[in-house]
Formats: sequence, structure tokens, C-alpha cells
Amino acid sequence: MQKDKAVIVVTGATGQQGGAVARELLGAGYRVRAMTRKPEAAPARALAALGAEVVPGDLDDPPSVQRALEGAWGTFAVQNTWEAGVVKEEAQGKRFAEMARAAGVHHFVYTSVGSAHRHTGIPHFDNKARIEQRMRDLDFPSWVILRPVFFMENLLSPSFKPALDQGQLTMGIKPATKLQMIAVADIGKYGKVAFERHDKLAGRAFDLAGDELTMPKTAEIISRVARRPVAFVQVPIAEVRKFSEDWALMLEWFDAVGYNADIAGTARELGVTPTKFADWAARAAW
Repeated sequence: MQKDKAVIVVTGATGQQGGAVARELLGAGYRVRAMTRKPEAAPARALAALGAEVVPGDLDDPPSVQRALEGAWGTFAVQNTWEAGVVKEEAQGKRFAEMARAAGVHHFVYTSVGSAHRHTGIPHFDNKARIEQRMRDLDFPSWVILRPVFFMENLLSPSFKPALDQGQLTMGIKPATKLQMIAVADIGKYGKVAFERHDKLAGRAFDLAGDELTMPKTAEIISRVARRPVAFVQVPIAEVRKFSEDWALMLEWFDAVGYNADIAGTARELGVTPTKFADWAARAAW
């Protein structure tokens, strides 16, 4: 594969994971075809300025996906559970893999979720395990699965930020539970490696994490870097369940089992220095 000639299609290119992977690949001189539903939006224009070929594409519009995949050597596939829903995300993921195989894609990189393969009983983990299996069944010449854990960036989302602004880190897990987390930028770095070393990594799956902290320790770090007091508050799981059964099941699983990414081992094998939460938090917009 000649990186200056082989086209890599990146789905969700204006989102978090897709955007991180696209930027890393572009920075390394790869030809990136950035697939997005909003090719005229600022994030898409920013990728174009970096050298990406921005194309319109919607995972629910097969003809647009087929056009995006024409002549592609590789692809980075990501779907969004919280936008599409569990059932629709699974359909999107399986259909995209099938279309990529039909289009002659050689190397398929799928971003799943940490521990998807461990039969967690969490709907938005188990559906990704089924997408993984469909991708394997399609017998691509080569493939790699990346399974990132909880995003550090989640703490800046509307699910957490309003409470943080009031001095509370709220989550429905126990104070002693250690939660593995990853900076989205690191997913981009691992994604680049998955293409750079496609021949050596073919058929492998990697759980990805950068740090492991309790929520009280996380709140302590945020307090320090934000220069204002933040305390952890455990939300009753019954309250979480009112909002989302899926989310509640995940939090209960965090307490009972939890992610088990080999942070040091994977970083060493793939040559990526994982971002510690304190370093990420020091650069975040609190």
C-alpha cells in the first residue's frame, strides 16, 4: 500500500473519533476521503484545508456510501449509538461493512467499544460485538478492531458539564470504582497505527485506554486544573435508570466488572504514549 496513492475512507470524519483519525492520517501523508453528512460545515472545511477529500455520505443512505467507497483501499468505520440508537447503529455498522467488502476495500478498521467482546449485557456494547462478528464473517483481506473505553471528553458533554459548572462531578458509580478512560486524540493515534501496520496487525483487536481513576480522584484533578472546588457526587442508579436503562446497565457493570484494557502493554506494542487524565484535563476548557 502506497500511502500517497491508496485512499482511506473515514466515516464520521467531522465527529470525535473519525476526526481524530482523519487528522492523524493526513498529518502522516495519507490520502483521506472524509465522509460526512455536512460537507459544507466548518469541521469539514478544516479537514479539506488539511488535504482531505471531503465527500457527502450518510450511513442511512446506501447510494451515498457506495459513492464514497469507490476505489478505496481502506476505511475507518464508526457509528454513534446515542444518535442512531442501538438497533439502527447495528444496522448501519453491518451494512457499511458489507458495502465496503463489495466495493473491494482491502483493510477495514472498525472502532467498537472497550470490552464489547466480553458479553457484558450492555445493549450498546453487545450490538458492537455483533458488528465485529459480521465484519469478521465478511473475510476482508485485513482488518483491525479498536475498542476505546470511556472518553475523557465525555466530561465536557452536556451530560456532565452543567453539574461540573456547579462544582459537582456526578456519576452513578461507587466512589471506589476505578474507571478506565481515554483521550479521543489517542484514538486517532492508534487509528493511524492500525493503517500503518495493517499487515502486521491484521486480525487483531485492541482495547484502548489511557488512564484509570476513581471519580473522587478525577474530581480532585479537575479542581486543581480548573482552580475551583469540584466534588464527586454519586447519583442513585435508580435516577440514572429513569433517563436510560442502557446507561444504567453500563454504570452497574463498571461497578461490578469494569474495563480491562492493558494500557501499558498496548501502548508499548503500538508505540503510542497514552494521555494521562491530568494532562488532558490541564488542556480542557473547564
